[in-house]
Amino acid sequence: MNPGADAGADAGTGVRAGAGVAGAENDLMDGTGAGLPGPLVGVEWLAERLGAPGLVVLDASVGRHRLKGPWIPEARVFDIDGEMSQQGEAHPPHTMLAAGQFAARVRALGMDSGDRVVVYDAAGIYSSARAWWMLRAMGFEEVAVLNGGLPAWRAAGLPVKDSYRQGPFPDGNFAAQRTPGAFVGGDEVREALDDPETVVLDARSRGRFDGTEPEPRAGVRGGHMPGSVNLPFAHLQDAAGRMRSASELRDMFAQVAGGTERLVVSCGSGVTACVLALGARLAGYGGAVAVYDGSWSEWGAEGSGRGVAGAGAADLRD
Repeated sequence: MNPGADAGADAGTGVRAGAGVAGAENDLMDGTGAGLPGPLVGVEWLAERLGAPGLVVLDASVGRHRLKGPWIPEARVFDIDGEMSQQGEAHPPHTMLAAGQFAARVRALGMDSGDRVVVYDAAGIYSSARAWWMLRAMGFEEVAVLNGGLPAWRAAGLPVKDSYRQGPFPDGNFAAQRTPGAFVGGDEVREALDDPETVVLDARSRGRFDGTEPEPRAGVRGGHMPGSVNLPFAHLQDAAGRMRSASELRDMFAQVAGGTERLVVSCGSGVTACVLALGARLAGYGGAVAVYDGSWSEWGAEGSGRGVAGAGAADLRD
């Protein structure tokens, strides 16, 4: 499973439900509202409700799966590689739009603030978690990820279409309300690395984290942020691409986060970091969670001046 460069081109012991920093970041980790069973829904749940008023299905596939199809019936495209993210060399890939831009593009998809939204992607659970976090971070209340994504849908023998639902749609009424701390920048991550109550997790493959595998993007060094901890996003999923059980996830986060009050999650370009954010939510992690929006594409860039650890790096600055 490697649709794009971000992958790795890839109340348990210590994790305290309810513990941690109170405030907006914790609110983001709370439930998804009365209309959805949680941050994760199964294919049967969606199949039974497909086409219901106020239910929006979004395809958030990226990389080689972007705009390729097939699609779940009624799906609209949430284009993380395109209009839903910042574009151009001045921005690291996949970084967030300004709140006003984001809201306008969500409204152009015909989405209202009161809609229930299910996001999926064609790789399983890869970029769909990024769309989930983006929407939650901008104040969308009821949004969930389809467990196992399009592969699980097709494995269940459910119908697909060779086209997605295209606009123009009637403008929705969604108004963005940015959640403070949901996304953080490099300076905040530098502070987090020195904070004993914060763990910085890196979702990339072990080889990329160690600097023994090449980075997929030109101009980006190998290795990792000194003091960060590796938790490859694929470890949170079973062989079918579904999220592991809550108890398994609790054990994983207990090992890497212990009783800390805050997690900052990172990856190659802010996409699979959100799989860790989703896993933390499912594990019942009670502390605050933030996504490093620029992720390794920003931190590891040649000329960034930020420290790098790993094979051959020796915590060097360039």
